Amino acid sequence: MKKKTSTSLLMGLLAASLVAVPCYASSTQQKITDTKNAQQESQQKLNDTQSKIDSLESKKDDLEGYLQELNGQLGDLEENLQEIQTKSEETQKNLQKLKTELEAAKEKEAQQYEDMKLRIQYMYENSESSYMIMLLESNSISDFLSQAENMSQITTYDRNMLDEYKATTKEIEDKEADIEKEQQELDELEQESLSKQDEIYQAVKNTNVQIREYSNQISKEKGSAEQLVNQIESQEDALNTLLKQQKDEEAAQILAQRQQEEKEAENSSQQSSSQSSSQSGGSQDQQTGQSSGNTYLGRFRLTGYCPCVQCCGKSDGITASGTKATAGRTVAMGGVPLGTKLLINGVVYTVEDRGTSYSHVDIFFNTHGEALQFGSRYADVYLVN
Repeated sequence: MKKKTSTSLLMGLLAASLVAVPCYASSTQQKITDTKNAQQESQQKLNDTQSKIDSLESKKDDLEGYLQELNGQLGDLEENLQEIQTKSEETQKNLQKLKTELEAAKEKEAQQYEDMKLRIQYMYENSESSYMIMLLESNSISDFLSQAENMSQITTYDRNMLDEYKATTKEIEDKEADIEKEQQELDELEQESLSKQDEIYQAVKNTNVQIREYSNQISKEKGSAEQLVNQIESQEDALNTLLKQQKDEEAAQILAQRQQEEKEAENSSQQSSSQSSSQSGGSQDQQTGQSSGNTYLGRFRLTGYCPCVQCCGKSDGITASGTKATAGRTVAMGGVPLGTKLLINGVVYTVEDRGTSYSHVDIFFNTHGEALQFGSRYADVYLVN
């Protein structure tokens, strides 16, 4: 009976705390709802802005890769152009050498031709006297024939030399034509390379302009994102203020209702009152005695988290306050200064981390399994003064 009476009182207090929430001022709840909606809208804008930044940065990265490729092509073209120019200079030297050789060959050809003409003219004009003189001066017919043969050989030599010079001249002219053709091809390659170089230079210029435009857009969007982050933080502060106001109202009403329940229990029958006093006194010691000198904040939602990427986005276990998260000590909550002490279910915790709003306490556990096992629950929370 004693246990039943005490249990009934506790159940009554719990029911009172649960039904108390709808009694708070609707204006505060409406402000909370409006602030949450505004914060969600700001967060959506921030997400959209971040997506736009990611898209711009991806395009910028692609262009920078393309620019690197263009610079590589320019390097290859400059190397190729240098080779063409070096080869062109060598070709020009060879062409100049051939022109000199051709001029000398033509001069020799012309000189040989003039010499041959003079000998032919002399032999033609003096052929009869020449043969008569050779006959008279010859010691024998064989001597005459020998001299005549010499004259014939001279004529043959002149013709052979003339043919040789003509062949040499023709060969030099052919080489000159080949080198001139090669030079023309080199000039065309050089012009083509220069045109391609100009084309790539223009592409590089346009790409740099586009990269600068993307950089400016990214900078602008990052500025907008920073403003949105500040706006969201400001809305978070406003939300925490409203939640604290709501929880303060809730805590005051719960305390008042508990006091009312205790008074009603004391006004019960004498025997029931005696038994109830014994039990409720123990319950009161458990609920308020442990918080002696502390401030009741209200019934808060409790959840668990651990130092994993899924819970924190990182795995180093470093809290927002810079401390190493420790099970049984570290909790995360917004709306109160870091370092604030909270009494929850008889354990004193320290607010060392962020990530939740006021009235939602995230308790640190060493493992993800422990955090999941803890689940979600509600408990009375006291501010340790």
